[in-house]
Amino acid sequence: MKMYPLQIYATLLILSLFLARPICGAPSQISSNSVLVALIDSAHYTELTELVEKALLLQTLEGKVAKSNITVFAPSNEALEMGLDPDFKRFLLEPRNLKSLQSLVMFHVVPGRVGSENWPGESGSGHDPGEYRTLCDEGEDDKLVLTRESSGQKYVGGLAKVTRPDDVVRFDGVVHGIDRLLVPRVVVEEFNKRSLREISAVLPEGAPVVDPRTNRLKKNSVSPVPAGAPPVLPVYDAMAPGPSLAPAPAPGPGGAHHHFDGESQVKDFIQTLLHYGGYNELADILVNLTSLATEMGKLVSEGYVLTVLAPNDEAMAKLTTDQLSDPGAPEQIIYYHLIPEYQTEESMYNSVRRFGKVQYDTLRLPHKVVAEEADGSVKFGSGEESAYLFDPDIYTDGRISVQGIDGVLFPMEEKAEKNATEVDTRPQVKVVAKQNRGKLLEVACSIVGAFGQDSQFTSCY
Repeated sequence: MKMYPLQIYATLLILSLFLARPICGAPSQISSNSVLVALIDSAHYTELTELVEKALLLQTLEGKVAKSNITVFAPSNEALEMGLDPDFKRFLLEPRNLKSLQSLVMFHVVPGRVGSENWPGESGSGHDPGEYRTLCDEGEDDKLVLTRESSGQKYVGGLAKVTRPDDVVRFDGVVHGIDRLLVPRVVVEEFNKRSLREISAVLPEGAPVVDPRTNRLKKNSVSPVPAGAPPVLPVYDAMAPGPSLAPAPAPGPGGAHHHFDGESQVKDFIQTLLHYGGYNELADILVNLTSLATEMGKLVSEGYVLTVLAPNDEAMAKLTTDQLSDPGAPEQIIYYHLIPEYQTEESMYNSVRRFGKVQYDTLRLPHKVVAEEADGSVKFGSGEESAYLFDPDIYTDGRISVQGIDGVLFPMEEKAEKNATEVDTRPQVKVVAKQNRGKLLEVACSIVGAFGQDSQFTSCY
């Protein structure tokens, strides 16, 4: 088909207009000198840029910038790294909480240009604080109040201080650096609801049936227990069947899906004992001589809490060979120093001050340890073999509490029973162990060596 020059010109004009038209639904291309590009390139706000990318809001903000000016109140990297709670950050970055993250990011953006020269006047000076609607789009909760003190210091939302006013100024917007994250109320409420759902104790639907012959739950009688719910079994039923030098798993009600990382927590508190100093003998017993570290880790993973009364090295060195020679003696000694409750120095001291003597259950059933107030501290046991709370709160993480004491405790009932059965009138010579780290390990190795089992323990070489 033959086309005349006028037709060719019209065709080219229509084609050029069509190509210049943006695709439906896509934002117009923004300038490389845009305020959004400058914000992304700034070294002061890389943490905020990461949140914008995680919230999938780059294209949305490009569209806003292309249409009108914007003002961004940008928390600095230091504000987000040091001031942002790890649990809250984890909540924001979960894919199912994308809407909350988007609301939080948009709460820092105001449509329109608010520079330092037109910042609202100070409150109380006759000028009302400026109230600006953000892009959060949550009704009345999406507004920010801008104020200024008589000294000239500017604030956003009443708490966030403007540390870098007019930090980025471009033709299409301005960025002010602030010292903290701005969180809309809708995000705070959603985080609180989610946190309560995660930590609240959910009781099982049906009461468990215990077999009186085995003292264990009958099969097919346990309803599924949500993660984080309190354990179904008493702590004694979740313990290993008996003391043993071989590692033994601790059966518990939580099944294979544990909510707490007990193994890491036990490793952490043992490592803390070693760094703290003066508790190496106890660490040897937990790690080298027994399977107690493994058992404690499984108990904590099942949801139980423990308070460890940790005798220091000086106290452990006073243990005699007779006290350690019986099979399972190290386990029984440590069991009496494990309280199946979470107690701190403050909680125990307040209890003994209020009630006088307090009895705590131990994992050495049925023996209890008695605590009372003495000399402004907490004293455990009675008589010559009592022990004082010597190093309080060596380790407290909400699941395991470690309290250092200056003596080794023994049940009063056991001591009375031993005295009643003694018939040998010959003088008993007690061999006191030297105060050297690893003495308890040597004693245990000599015991198992007598049975020809030392080849099982690498620590005995």
